[in-house]
Amino acid sequence: MTEGVLLSGIDKAISMLKSLRDLGVQVAIDDFGTGFSSLSYLRQLPITKVKLDRSFIIDVTTDRGSAAIVQGVITMAHHLGLLVVAEGIETVEQQNYLTASDCDLLQGFLYSRPVPLGQFALGLEY
Repeated sequence: MTEGVLLSGIDKAISMLKSLRDLGVQVAIDDFGTGFSSLSYLRQLPITKVKLDRSFIIDVTTDRGSAAIVQGVITMAHHLGLLVVAEGIETVEQQNYLTASDCDLLQGFLYSRPVPLGQFALGLEY
C-alpha cells in the first residue's frame, strides 16, 4: 500500500486494513518517506512493515542525509514494533550498511531481478 492510498481516505483505509489483518494478511506501507502522509498514521494503521524507498538507499553509504533518514526510519519503526524493508539494494556496500543498521529485510537487484510467478514457483532463474 502506498502513502497516496492512505491520503485518499484514512478512515476507510484503517477499516479495510483491520479486516485484512484479521484474516492474517500482513500489510506494508510502500515507498515510505516519499509521500506526504503524517507520521501519526504509523500509530493508527494496523500495519506490520514499512518499505524504505530506493531513493534513500541509492546513496546511503555516501550521503549523510540519506543515512540519517534511513537510520531514523529504522529506529522509529522498530520502536513502533514494525519491520523495515529496504528496497533497491544493488551493492554489497548498501547491504552491509543496512545489515549493520538493523534493517530487517532487504530486496533489490543485488539478489535477483524481478521473476515471473511461474518461474519463481518452479525455482527457475530468470
